[in-house]
Amino acid sequence: MHTTLHWRRPAVAAAALLTMLTSGLSAAELKLRILETTDLHMNLLSWDYYQDKATTEYGLARTVTLIKAARAEAKNALLFDNGDLIQGSPLGDYVAKVKPLAAGQVHPAYKVLNTIGVDAANIGNHEFNYGLPFLRQAIAGAAFPYVNSNVYLADGDNDPANDKQAFTPYVILERTFTDEAGVKHPLKIGVIGFVPPQIMTWDQKNLTGKVTVRDIVESARRFVPEMKSQGAQIVIAIPHSGFEKGETVLFAENSVARLAEVPGVDAILFGHSHGEFPGRFFAGHPKVNLAKGTINGVPAVMPGRWGDHLGVIDLTLDNASGAWKVVDSRAEIRPITDRATRKPLVDADPQVAQLIEAEHAGTLAYVRGAVAQTAAPIISYFAQVADDPSVQIVSQAQLAYAKRALQGTEHEGLPLLSAAAPFKAGGRQGWNYYTDIPAGALAVRNVADLYIYPNTVKAVRIDGRTVREWIEMSAGQFKRIDPKGPAEQDLIEDNFRTYNFDTLDGVSYRIDVTQPARYDRDGKLIAPDARRVIDLRYNGQPVADDARFIVVTNNYRASGGGNFPGLDGKSIVLDAPDENREALVQYLQTAGRIDPSADNNWRIQPVPGVKLRFVSGAGGIAHLPRYPQIRLVKDNGDGSATYELVP
Repeated sequence: MHTTLHWRRPAVAAAALLTMLTSGLSAAELKLRILETTDLHMNLLSWDYYQDKATTEYGLARTVTLIKAARAEAKNALLFDNGDLIQGSPLGDYVAKVKPLAAGQVHPAYKVLNTIGVDAANIGNHEFNYGLPFLRQAIAGAAFPYVNSNVYLADGDNDPANDKQAFTPYVILERTFTDEAGVKHPLKIGVIGFVPPQIMTWDQKNLTGKVTVRDIVESARRFVPEMKSQGAQIVIAIPHSGFEKGETVLFAENSVARLAEVPGVDAILFGHSHGEFPGRFFAGHPKVNLAKGTINGVPAVMPGRWGDHLGVIDLTLDNASGAWKVVDSRAEIRPITDRATRKPLVDADPQVAQLIEAEHAGTLAYVRGAVAQTAAPIISYFAQVADDPSVQIVSQAQLAYAKRALQGTEHEGLPLLSAAAPFKAGGRQGWNYYTDIPAGALAVRNVADLYIYPNTVKAVRIDGRTVREWIEMSAGQFKRIDPKGPAEQDLIEDNFRTYNFDTLDGVSYRIDVTQPARYDRDGKLIAPDARRVIDLRYNGQPVADDARFIVVTNNYRASGGGNFPGLDGKSIVLDAPDENREALVQYLQTAGRIDPSADNNWRIQPVPGVKLRFVSGAGGIAHLPRYPQIRLVKDNGDGSATYELVP
């Protein structure tokens, strides 16, 4: 049904013979270090292709420095990659689409991973994004084995008993390690991989009729005993899957909690959700020991994303019982950057840049080229006070992405809305900190002006009441205007975070700023009787409290970021690892030419007798002819200008 690989390195047989001659019958203690990279998404260099500049916050080139240091500290070490490797940055697109790999050419990811000595790797969900032929072509260049146990070839006979594996389900690595007394021992390490069953939805076009998928834990329960029977003395599970609280259902996307309960699993290297384990976020999870880095007693690690961390598990093995067993362990993640100071902790290994010099140069030329044409400038100077094209383009991209992702699901027929916020809106970042893209060629790197954060696409299923409260929370950006007060009043609350000013596309509404804010900036209900959101409608009809909607947003908001009422991570129905700005690039490339304009689905209700004023960048003055609802009051001469809304 499948092929089990026994992956030997040169001199293993000779080493085994040496062991027989040198080792005695006494018990031995052996320490084994396991290293993991995951979700690299083709960030092989510390280079931000969207902003077209170097970065210190991510990149495998810096992780390689950590890998070399970690290996130098240990007698015995193995290195694994957990997938989502070949897609996710413009470099990945360049190799797959712009200048596709030639027959027999080694993918740049494997130029690097082969050189740094990866022992085995798992297939992530994004490996399927370019289709099965490209995936097989790419991994053919790996000098190490790939594993996946829960994807099968589709034979169409509806008989799972005769299904064949699409990939090698597991391998048994045969290595020789040195114990604490200096004696060498052969060891067989079983390595098994898994991918989320949701690939059949996410990559329906590429996979339907070609493969089928089974449950992660079900696959582990089938194959781990088989691995043991094949001689595996230690079993390492590499699920491209996250870890969630609560009950994990069959075919769950994030199955690490249940996987840790499968007998025979000695260590878990996980990923997919771009989180960090052990880390504070997991403190409230059941069966977690953060100090040891274990889940249900099993050492586990998840080292973030894009090479910003290296996962390290240290196992202590003992053969006193006659067989090697894990008697102690500790897991940790090592960062490449100090988040508090934002200073790098390690330098990039120069060899990585040398290995992929040609591909990097080609990618730079690609991102500097146009992905679309814009018929008008795209700016964010007025995004806090009026429906704005810079925000609406993001919403349109999110809606297009979600429509594709939800096809064929139970959520497909529900009304679909999109939430987006102005990220570059001056404030503490200065009066030049605005999106200001001229008409004409729109390059890939310009996308960072529209979406500066590396968030990922999420969608939540909520009711009409929560939609209303979502907008009420956003409306806290405005100061309360006194209709009987001064004739000129400031509109914007300067302390409100602009990335929390979500506007919702797909519904129409007005904001009455004469009412007090219903919520404070931290999401606390402070005025229960206040209602700033008025005339909330969907397709021209008032939105009922019990109406059902899908709202596409980002991982930050969907999981509770900003403390928006009703959003705590429990209502997520689309948990896509794709970045919002990658969705934006796809949207622009598909459109080819855009004419950015707002549909004015929301507006601030005028206050008779009061001029609503706000301060923004002086760069907006040149664009006022396109904004008849905004008037210049004064150029302040410091890079800012005072404007007011025209009733």
